[in-house]
Amino acid sequence: MALSSPGVGSNLDVNSIVGQLMATERRPVSLLDQKEAGYQAKLSAYGSLKSALASFQSSMSGLNSVSRFQSLSATAADTTILTASAGSTAAPGSYTVVAGPLLAQAQTIAAAGRTSTSAAIGAAVTTTLTFKFGTISGGTLTDGVYSGATFTQDATQVTGTVTLDSSNNSLQGIRDAINAADIGVTATVVNDGGASPYRLVLASNATGTSKSMKISVAGDATLQGVLAYDPEGTQNLTQSTAAQNAALTVNGIAVSSASNTVTGAIQGVTLNLAKAGTTTLSVARDTAAAQSAATAFVTAYNGVNNTLASLSAYNATTKKGAVLQGDSTVRALQSQIRSALGSTLTGSGGSLTVLSQIGIALQKDGTMALDTTKLATATASNFNDIAGLFAAVGKPTDSLVSFVSSTANSKPGSYAVNVSTLATQGSETGGATAAGLTINTGVNDELLVVLDGVSATVTLPAGAPYASAAALAAQVQSSINGAAAFVAAGNTVSVTESAGVINITSNRYGSGSSVSITGNGLLDLLGLAPVSTTGVDAAGTIGGLGATGAGQSLTGTTGGVTEGLKIQVVGGATGARGTLNFSQGYAYQLNTIANNFLDATGPITSRTDGIIKSITDIGNRRTAFNLRMVTVEARYRAQFTALDTMISSMTQTSNFLSQQLTILSNNN
Repeated sequence: MALSSPGVGSNLDVNSIVGQLMATERRPVSLLDQKEAGYQAKLSAYGSLKSALASFQSSMSGLNSVSRFQSLSATAADTTILTASAGSTAAPGSYTVVAGPLLAQAQTIAAAGRTSTSAAIGAAVTTTLTFKFGTISGGTLTDGVYSGATFTQDATQVTGTVTLDSSNNSLQGIRDAINAADIGVTATVVNDGGASPYRLVLASNATGTSKSMKISVAGDATLQGVLAYDPEGTQNLTQSTAAQNAALTVNGIAVSSASNTVTGAIQGVTLNLAKAGTTTLSVARDTAAAQSAATAFVTAYNGVNNTLASLSAYNATTKKGAVLQGDSTVRALQSQIRSALGSTLTGSGGSLTVLSQIGIALQKDGTMALDTTKLATATASNFNDIAGLFAAVGKPTDSLVSFVSSTANSKPGSYAVNVSTLATQGSETGGATAAGLTINTGVNDELLVVLDGVSATVTLPAGAPYASAAALAAQVQSSINGAAAFVAAGNTVSVTESAGVINITSNRYGSGSSVSITGNGLLDLLGLAPVSTTGVDAAGTIGGLGATGAGQSLTGTTGGVTEGLKIQVVGGATGARGTLNFSQGYAYQLNTIANNFLDATGPITSRTDGIIKSITDIGNRRTAFNLRMVTVEARYRAQFTALDTMISSMTQTSNFLSQQLTILSNNN
């Protein structure tokens, strides 16, 4: 029978003996724990490295932008007259701006007053309102009504329609239907306090003389009597505010603008007119922005450099290295960063090729410092070249060639640009017969248009004959560009006429540009034999190497030094088109290095995945070892329990024999 308390029968301290034996057996677990602690420390260190590198990458990405270094400021002496902003193409200088006497405003027209906002107007007949926008010219304006005026449609503003029926043929219903249609008109109901106080007021959402309204009404006669508005004819609404352009002068040159936000009057500058008056506008280089960006570059570098130094340092006093001291990934990262900063830029086409030229230099302790005086001098003398030290920059020498983008495979250099084919637009042009000017419902009002591969059915408004082919062309352009399918796809056309013959041209360039017209309106619009032309992509070379054309763009093909370089050719002649100077600045290079190390397949991810795998493996080994220790301890206890039992039995036998011998001795 086994003893219930080990050691009771033999006086052996079985628990202590087994405990000591198991402590010896468990020594490998302690080694595993130490190894795991080391891996955990490395994992934590890599987490710190990854966080610091991500912050560094974000900073370098933000500095890989020309606008960060080449921004300009535009400041008006009197900001109550106007405010302004300047883009990168603005030219520094001083300008005298006279705003007014007129500022741009939108047309407002009002219907006759009614006694109720909710009462139905007319019968329950489905009625369509068609809004056109254009310019009212000539004639006279008396009490808000034009006589003898001409309305010329603005082809750039789409025609809008609103449907009225028994559910919305009240004053407030009409208001809500117009606003919900989102056609460039805002409707309100105003109470003027008169006997019939409620008046529907319509305002064009856009300012400028070309945004006046013309409203055609098809359906209920009563609604037509309330809402029809034709500046050339019947006007059932009166004009309360005339559409007008802003008038201003810049350095004595007269400028007209449809909006109070004026662009183009001064290159690269946007003027925001507030009131009439005269002020001086100063456009200057924003040197503070360049200094701020350079400071951000230095700060970002020092941040990641300090982290790398801390994680890989060796303490000579304690003779201990940091967690990642000697780590190959850290060494590789430090090496690549130093190599990039120590290189001289090529392909910039400018005078600045190293950071020290603008006062940025590495110190003896490995940190980076900025000499602001040297930066200010460089900014004053080479303002346009500073961005090239940091960002990926392409500078074509031909004004009609622009740099679009590059990839990591694009190599810095100066590359000759040669254009063998200029991009063209797809179009469809009418035959020799002039277009018919009368549109009849169900007869010649429908066009099935396929524009740049997208299809839509376009219905032209029917009614009185158009005054000219130019007026019809404006309506066709407005109707096609307003088709929902084309709006969603971003496809538009330009429609022109010559001697009454209509031409419809896609605004897209290249082989994807095309126009195809069918439908019952084809014959009257384009005649018997319209000519359809598909667009052609640009073709040429960059640096003597092949380039793929897409619309007006040329992109360097795979495998060469110009791979991924993308330029746009917007006109000019075929043949040699100057040079593209392409450079990859230091921020661009460092951003690429950081991205490579942070990539999902990069060194840091690979290293941390390996560490995590090792930690998991240690956990699995510990679990298996602990399970084995349970068996070992059970075996030890079984062995010592058996020994304890045997010793106890022998002790009992010894005691019995001793008793018997004592009895025999006493008997003798």
